[in-house]
Amino acid sequence: MPDSSGFPTTRLRRLRYLPQVRQLVRSTRLAPSDLIYPLFVKAGGRGREEIASMPGQFQLSLEELDREMTELAGLGLGGVILFGLPAAKDATGSDALSDQGIVQQALAVTKRAAPGMLAISDVCFCEYTSHGHCGLLHEHHGQTDVDNDATLELLGRQAVSHARAGADMIAPSGMMDGMVGSIRRALDAAGFTQTPIMSYAAKYASAFYGPFRDAADSAPQFGDRRSYQMDPASDPGQALREVELDLAEGADLIMVKPALAYLDILRSVRDRFPGVPLAAYNVSGEYSMVKAAAARGWIDERATALESLVAMRRAGASAILTYWAKDAARWLA
Repeated sequence: MPDSSGFPTTRLRRLRYLPQVRQLVRSTRLAPSDLIYPLFVKAGGRGREEIASMPGQFQLSLEELDREMTELAGLGLGGVILFGLPAAKDATGSDALSDQGIVQQALAVTKRAAPGMLAISDVCFCEYTSHGHCGLLHEHHGQTDVDNDATLELLGRQAVSHARAGADMIAPSGMMDGMVGSIRRALDAAGFTQTPIMSYAAKYASAFYGPFRDAADSAPQFGDRRSYQMDPASDPGQALREVELDLAEGADLIMVKPALAYLDILRSVRDRFPGVPLAAYNVSGEYSMVKAAAARGWIDERATALESLVAMRRAGASAILTYWAKDAARWLA
């Protein structure tokens, strides 16, 4: 006789017994076109220099970037996002504003080698400043901090320079108040009215960024970034306010960063803004921890990586920035 739940008539394992049925009823899909591959391009670099804390990831010379893009072109990825390591840094991050800067050159190479690939440029200053912070500095209430408003004009100039160089999308990551509006006005004034902005709208001051700072040579030379990146313990409503403000300023896509430790934020943003394209950044620490454990035989890298990416999609991500993008595209083929 069936019990109050319907057992044995009701058996949910029937939907799991055959792999064909599991595939049929699966609601979360992952495809190469959902994935964006971060690339690090180094001025004056020699070939491919592996990043010690991110096995399988490299700082690329412009020549190696050309070869990399030719390889990536056939994988069906959703795009690439470029980070630059300049030959020289200064207090204002002037290489970021130069039409001959490393990211500007990298964009030109990317569009030449793979013209059909979406090329996204990260817009910030931490990789370009000698102090490693995300904008101009000033003294405020007895401490040295980023001058939010003075940095906005420079972010607009940087974005326009990237668009001129071939960027299909601009991705500001500095968490400056008003940055999206400033960039939107600058792009529109320069004639780039069709260039979308993907804002790092909810970016947390996370311990998971450590390996990235090796990759991009962007560690702050003093202090930290907690005065502008979000507090991990803050109320989730603060993330929703950040997203709402960026959308009001003209953001076309928004991002939550990091991904795995913030799936609750990702889900909250998706529920609050259901029609907005939403990206998640599967950050360096998340990647490197899996790599380290897999190298010791403790976990299966492929299975763990794909499960993590599916979790981000299930939580609401339309697109995922991930260092597994190239490998995942092949695994999913």
